[in-house]
Amino acid sequence: MTQISELAPDSRGQGVAINLIEKVGRIKEHWQPRVIVEMNDYQFKVVKLEGDFVWHQHAETDETFLVLDGNLRIDFRDRSILLQPGELAVIPKGVEHKPFAGAEVKLLLIEPRGVLNTGDSENDRTAQNDVWI
Repeated sequence: MTQISELAPDSRGQGVAINLIEKVGRIKEHWQPRVIVEMNDYQFKVVKLEGDFVWHQHAETDETFLVLDGNLRIDFRDRSILLQPGELAVIPKGVEHKPFAGAEVKLLLIEPRGVLNTGDSENDRTAQNDVWI
């Protein structure tokens, strides 16, 4: 049986083909990003989302959401955007936002190593960092 929290491979996932759909399919819980590869100091993470998240911001970095399956709404204090499969959005550093998924969404996150999923707001939704799948 494969462990969901594998250690980072020596290759950091580089130099091999990675099937995003297979990787995200191995995740059972929502709002728990899993690293699949690193590029320089950036991590590419797959995650399943469902329901409402928390308001937060990342003061030091931008954050990229790329939707693989489902529809993701990202709320800002003054507006919202809707991402469909194959669409992505970059949330600028320091911008408060709150993801929402009315039904399950599968996506790829791209952000620097060490960034907490809840940004400046540690709470019960804060996921452990550097968990590989």
